[in-house]
Amino acid sequence: MAKDTEKLIRQLSLISYLMAERRPVTALEIRRDVEGYSGMNEDAFARRFYADRAELESLGIQLTIERPGDGSAEQEHYSLRSENFHLPPIAFSDEELASLQLALSLLDGEFAYAEPLRLALQQLSWGRPSPLEEPAARLVGLGITAGVAGRDPSQRLAKVESAIFRNKTIVFEYHSLHRDVVEPRKVDPYHLLFRGGQFYLLGRDHDRDELRVFRLSRIRDKVAYATKAEHDFRRPEGFDPRPYGDRADWQMSETVGTARIRIAGRIAWQVQRAHGRQGTFETLEAPDAPDPAAAPQGPRTGQAATAPADVVFTTEYGVPRALLGWIMRIGEHAEILEPAELRDEYRRCLELVRDRHTGPFAPAPGSRFEAVDDPDADAPPTRDGIIRPERFARLVTLASILIHAGRATERLELQELLGRLNLSEAELRDDINVLNVVNFGGGSYVLYAEIASDGYVDVDPEPYSDHFARPARLLPVEAKALVAAIDLIGDHFPDGTLGEVRRKVVDALGEDPLEHGLQVAHGGGDDRDLSRLISRAAHDRRMIELDYYKPNEDQFSHRKVEPYALINGREGWYLAAFDPARDDVRHFRLDRIREAHVLEETFERRPEVDPAAEVAGWPRTGELPASRSARVWVSPERARWERERRVIAEELEDGALVTEIAFAGVDWLVREVLTEIGDLVVLEPGDAREAVRTLAVGLLEH
Repeated sequence: MAKDTEKLIRQLSLISYLMAERRPVTALEIRRDVEGYSGMNEDAFARRFYADRAELESLGIQLTIERPGDGSAEQEHYSLRSENFHLPPIAFSDEELASLQLALSLLDGEFAYAEPLRLALQQLSWGRPSPLEEPAARLVGLGITAGVAGRDPSQRLAKVESAIFRNKTIVFEYHSLHRDVVEPRKVDPYHLLFRGGQFYLLGRDHDRDELRVFRLSRIRDKVAYATKAEHDFRRPEGFDPRPYGDRADWQMSETVGTARIRIAGRIAWQVQRAHGRQGTFETLEAPDAPDPAAAPQGPRTGQAATAPADVVFTTEYGVPRALLGWIMRIGEHAEILEPAELRDEYRRCLELVRDRHTGPFAPAPGSRFEAVDDPDADAPPTRDGIIRPERFARLVTLASILIHAGRATERLELQELLGRLNLSEAELRDDINVLNVVNFGGGSYVLYAEIASDGYVDVDPEPYSDHFARPARLLPVEAKALVAAIDLIGDHFPDGTLGEVRRKVVDALGEDPLEHGLQVAHGGGDDRDLSRLISRAAHDRRMIELDYYKPNEDQFSHRKVEPYALINGREGWYLAAFDPARDDVRHFRLDRIREAHVLEETFERRPEVDPAAEVAGWPRTGELPASRSARVWVSPERARWERERRVIAEELEDGALVTEIAFAGVDWLVREVLTEIGDLVVLEPGDAREAVRTLAVGLLEH
């Protein structure tokens, strides 16, 4: 029998024995009565029992130890309180369980933590119809699912996750883009952050003796444990990962300065919504003149509005380039007040953009780049690479399912059970064999089950111990998966049901798994109220009116649309709607909706419209359907970053690149080029090249 299987039998039998005895027991009694310990000598028992206790503690299962006054270890007594093993009852409404089911249906097969999420939902839906069996309403679509494609990246993530869970130091080769070197790193992994479609590791770098952030996609080759010890480190008590999820791109490094930026009142509402957690805002005196560029007058706008007041946005920054790119994208609506050196650098970058788009631009000679196909690049996660729940959690869940069926004298359909736990038949057989050996002392076994030849699972209906007949506490990876799934989707369901589910789960667990696990960062502002308003309108099939800002054209528009779904993508959340005025589906970014109003007017869902069906396209890739393509030069200094983002068409002798960028509108392409502050140059088409020059000249004059 494999050592891992022997360990699981010992641990499950130990739990069963302690809870069946309902009294403190000695180590001698445990060695004598618990399956797996009886054949050991004293030294072997002491080692195994200590290791099993430590591992159960790491799973959140805390044994109570009573020590005598003289501190003699031989006289210690052990017990397991029910509340240290069983999950407290959680009163979920039918709507909340339906929301959990929808969360899994949206994420299943793509979410890196889908397997422990599945087990968590089994535990939470205890005693009620499985939420996995109910049909889901498609009011939400996910282009970004916190998945990892490809065998190698999946295995790296799984190894890092295991190292965080076990407090194991890891070693790996890392490509540092800032210095363009690949070098070995030795890191104590503290936390995982999912941000902008990428996983990041937060941990202490041994060589630098400080906290660093590592992007998992830049890890080369395998991740390995640095030692063979059970544990290598303890995470610092004061470590708080949450601020990292709220940071802007320009704050993802050590702070080097504080900027004060004047934001035009025209878009101040949008900047405040998107970056309210990343700085402070001071409202300036409002002008008295009407704003001729305000949103078009509609049934709710009334007379032309007074021009809104400008604001001063004060924000710390550690990556000046990222802050300059953001300001340049805003363009004429932003003005750097201080520091002077940042303002001077901004002007220098604008001059570089202008000069590189004035007259002919001659790249160095180069050759066509022949991309080498990576068969794993777009492959789904493999079963041995995705985050798998501990087998302990799987066995506890399976035991409860079997006990429930046995007591009800029901036969379980084999294929239904395999689908419910997402197991192969071989895995299920192995798990049943383990559970058939688990006992609570004196030859009293917890259950006996077998797979019959007719495709059903039979469970012995004899009385069993009660301790596995109630849901067990969510193990760390299950809790982490559940909260990460909720945070990924956010309050984008009607009535904010997932937010209430999250609160109930955290209350039952006694702590927020985010603090010790995976943090999902949205990067943008708080759109919860807007999301609930739109999702409720979609659920009730009521029309909505929007005041919508199009930054590329710097225009507001008034729209009356049929809301169908909320979907997420690389740049945030979108409303997918049918626009009767344009007789087509349109997508509106939530952070650009200044106002939304639900109307009394209703609509019938059009059977030919499935806006969420597009989630595997542009929301995930960032490439909009377009009829034009621009050839764009990338400077040698920026080339290694752009390799991660774009398709490379040519490699030039001086280290520069030529890429092709699909675009539907010239205004969007211009802003995209400006964001890179001179390191991207449009070669063709000519009208796009001229548009970049014109805007750069205008910003310099402004």
